[in-house]
Amino acid sequence: MSAELFWLDPAVLSTAFLAGLLGSGHCFGMCGGIAAGLGAMSPGRAVMPALQFNLARLLSYAVLGLIAATVLSGVSSLVPVGRWLRVVTAIMILLIGLKFLFEFPGIGFIERGGAGLWKKVMPWALRAGGRNDGLGRILLGICWGLVPCGLVYSILVTAASTAHPVKGAITMLAFGIGTLPSMLGLTVAAPALNTFLGDRTIRKVIGFALIILALWTLMMMWGMTPDHANHVQH
Repeated sequence: MSAELFWLDPAVLSTAFLAGLLGSGHCFGMCGGIAAGLGAMSPGRAVMPALQFNLARLLSYAVLGLIAATVLSGVSSLVPVGRWLRVVTAIMILLIGLKFLFEFPGIGFIERGGAGLWKKVMPWALRAGGRNDGLGRILLGICWGLVPCGLVYSILVTAASTAHPVKGAITMLAFGIGTLPSMLGLTVAAPALNTFLGDRTIRKVIGFALIILALWTLMMMWGMTPDHANHVQH
């Protein structure tokens, strides 16, 4: 395989990483209980369980990115499709930012759409959560990647737009790495971080940052020439 095949657009990776870093508070209600539960152990014992859960969660994100990009790779006229999908990503991040800033409903309707899949996964997640061992935490992390989360869906659209399995997987992995600071932080300091993320000023700052990220993503796509877009896709 040529080196060009694995060329990754820095704008795509930075968007994915920053969305995870800035927007992970959006997922706090869904993932916070699990992370806090792991943190209920003594600090020394909580590190390995937290790593097991979160690394498995990142693996599930990468697999989702791989699948989404593989599906799109079979679609013709990939360049315009990819560009439009990244515009969709920017709009979804913008809506999440508005939710932080103005308590806007955001993209809850999309998350509700994914609830059907989660109902099928939930029994497996509950079984995994009932195991107090490494395998249980790994299985739970894999299941947790399928939680209906608008932020995950947003970056999954960008991963699909790469139209290459490896690029899609790496895009979602970058997003997952961006979520690690808050998720690992919840494990060791859940009450303090919960208070921090619940502060109105902090939420407004996060919302503003997400809106800037969405606008930056749109500007990057606006300034991308067809030749450059073709290079990114292939």
